[in-house]
Amino acid sequence: THTDAVKTLLDKYEITDPVVDTTLGEFQNQNFEDLYTSLVDKGGQSLVEALIVGATVEDLDINDLNELTARTDNQDIITVYDNLNKGSRNHLRTFIQQIENNGGTYEPKYISQSEFDEIISSEPERGSVR
Repeated sequence: THTDAVKTLLDKYEITDPVVDTTLGEFQNQNFEDLYTSLVDKGGQSLVEALIVGATVEDLDINDLNELTARTDNQDIITVYDNLNKGSRNHLRTFIQQIENNGGTYEPKYISQSEFDEIISSEPERGSVR
């Protein structure tokens, strides 16, 4: 659903899809490839580390989506970003709960502590942003 929403925008705005190779772990951007490799390595260490990797990905996604939203005034793009961001907040809440249930802790690396605290202390979000 998430990739379909983004693909619809790419098609609408006649932007070439940057994903030319869907091979797992293969990226056109070396920074993404390096991040992927380091997160997979870390996640393979233990259940808690795998959960921390999941939280880290959502933390990064929320930060990126916040930045992207601030750079556009196209409502259809903002709606897609808002829905993706809501999903990431829900995922982050779940990862944090599971990290804590398994004796671990997580500190945000990309979003502020105050934004993180606000997300974690709020209820799961339902429905689509329109």
